[in-house]
Amino acid sequence: MRRLYQKIYLTIIASLLLVVLVAGLVWRFGGDRMPVAQAFEMAGELAAAALPPADAPAAAQQHAVERLARMLHIDLALFDASLHPLAAFGRPLPPPTNRFGAGGWLYGATGPAWSFRLPDERWIVARAPLRHRSPAVGLVLFLGGIALAVAIGAYPAVRGLTRRLERLQTGVETLGAGNLSARVKVQGRDEVARLAASFNRAAARIEELVGAHRLLLANASHELRTPLSRLRLGLELYEQRQDPKLKAELARDIAELDLLIDEILLTSRLDAAPTLQAEPVDLLGLAAEECAHYDECTLGGEAVALRGDARLLRRLVRNLLDNARRHGRPPVTVTVRREGARAILEVTDGGAGVPESERDQVFTPFHRVGTETKGAGLGLALVRQIARLHGGDAVVAPRPDQPSCFRVSLPVSGTLDRSAPAP
Repeated sequence: MRRLYQKIYLTIIASLLLVVLVAGLVWRFGGDRMPVAQAFEMAGELAAAALPPADAPAAAQQHAVERLARMLHIDLALFDASLHPLAAFGRPLPPPTNRFGAGGWLYGATGPAWSFRLPDERWIVARAPLRHRSPAVGLVLFLGGIALAVAIGAYPAVRGLTRRLERLQTGVETLGAGNLSARVKVQGRDEVARLAASFNRAAARIEELVGAHRLLLANASHELRTPLSRLRLGLELYEQRQDPKLKAELARDIAELDLLIDEILLTSRLDAAPTLQAEPVDLLGLAAEECAHYDECTLGGEAVALRGDARLLRRLVRNLLDNARRHGRPPVTVTVRREGARAILEVTDGGAGVPESERDQVFTPFHRVGTETKGAGLGLALVRQIARLHGGDAVVAPRPDQPSCFRVSLPVSGTLDRSAPAP
C-alpha cells in the first residue's frame, strides 16, 4: 500500500514540475511573440538617443557607455552590427546570440543579461543587479512556490486516503484469517468510505450466515438423532416380529426424517443464496389448493394478485397449515385480503395460541413452545424466511376471540430480482 500513496503523491509532484517547465519554455522561446519584444525595441530607441552615432570615435562611445552604466548602476557593453565589442563598462558581458532579433535574455556563466538592438544595427548588452532580476526567474520562483505549497498540502490528503485503504486491507486480511467479527472504521463520505461500509455489511452478513449454519448444523445433528434412533430400534423389533403396526410406524419415522432433511436443506439454501423466481401469483387460489389437502379447513377472503415465487409461497401456506394441524385444534380458517399495497394472509385455529413471551421466538429455527415435542421447529422459521425474502414479514397476531392466529403480509407489487431454489 505504501507504493500506492507514493505513486499518487509523485504523480502530483511530477505534474506540478511539468507545469513549471512548460511555463519556463514558453517564456524562454516565446518571447518574440509576447509584448516583451516590444519593450526591447523601445529600450533600443531610448539607448540610441543617449549614445553617440555609430561613426563616432571609439573614445566618445566608451565615454557614453560609462556614463550610462554609472547612471543606471548596471554592467553595460556596446557591440557593432557584426557583434564585435565597441565599448564596455563593468564585468564582462557576452555578445548577443541572435543578430536578427529585437533582443532578449542572455544566459551565461556570469548570470543573466539583457540584449537589445539599436536602430543603427548596433547592440547593447546589460546586466541588471539582483533587484532587477529576470522576470523569467521570478515566474519560475513563483510557480515553484505554488508547486511546493501544493506538494505540502497534498501529502496529508494522499496519505489519509491510502491510510484508510490500509485499514480496509487489514480488515479484509483479518476476516480472511477467520475473525468474522472484523470491521473497519468508516471515515468520510467518499468512495473509500462507501467501500468500507460495504465491507462491514458484507462481513456482518458472512458472520450471520456462518453463525446460522453452525447453529443449524448443531441443531440438525440433534434433531436427526431422534428419528434415526427410533428407526434403528424399530428395525431390530421388526426382525424379531413381523408386526404390520410396527412397519407403519417405521414408515412414519422415515417420512418424518425425510421432511426434516427437506426443511433443513431448504433453510440452508435460503440462508446461503436466496434468489426468487418472480411471477404473477393469485394468493387466494394458491391457498385454496393447499387447503384442499386438510380436513376441517375453510378459506375466505378476496382474490389478491402479487409477484413472487409460487413454489415458496405454496410452501409458506403449507407450513402454516401443518403448524395449525399439529399444534392447534380444528377448525382451521385461512383468510386472504388486501390492505393498501399489501396482501394479508391469516391462518387461525381453535388452539390456545402462543404465549406472549414466545411470540417472536417461535420463528427461530428448532424452537418449540413449552414442552411441545412434535415437529422439528423449522416450519415457522421457513414461513418468516420466505415472507421476508418477498419483502414482507410473518408475525403472531392473536385476536380476542381467536388467540391462535398467524399473519403474513406481502407486498402486492414490486420488482423482485431474486430467484429461489425449488423446495
